Amino acid sequence: MDKQQATQAIEKVLNTSKVGVLSTAYNNKPNSRYMVFYNDGLDLYTKTSTKTAKVDEIESNPNAYILLGYNETTNNSFVEIEASMEIVKDQKVIDWLWETQDKTFFNSKEDPDLCVLKVNPKTITLMNDDDIDTPVTIEV
Repeated sequence: MDKQQATQAIEKVLNTSKVGVLSTAYNNKPNSRYMVFYNDGLDLYTKTSTKTAKVDEIESNPNAYILLGYNETTNNSFVEIEASMEIVKDQKVIDWLWETQDKTFFNSKEDPDLCVLKVNPKTITLMNDDDIDTPVTIEV
């Protein structure tokens, strides 16, 4: 499987699976939680409040790991993403997420506590796909 085929298979998982696990590190301890992710190509976005522990953790250490897929995909494929996280308060990004993807958890897109976590993938590994015998990793 070449990089283009792997990228297409990865995007299929990202387009299908929205709930995944975001793992961050704080004081040398892992912390994982379920999040709802929305993708634009290979980049992922999720909403949160600026007053959450995950925002503090990302400000302290932007490295993160995301698991997404398995149950929602037809062949139980999933992705493992090693990424750098970015806290985004850009209104265009918030508007895109609010208008086209998700209006949950906040009463308004103008909520001062609303921010977006952008996942900037470093590597993405496609796992368990029917078209591959072994995991395929692409560098982004």
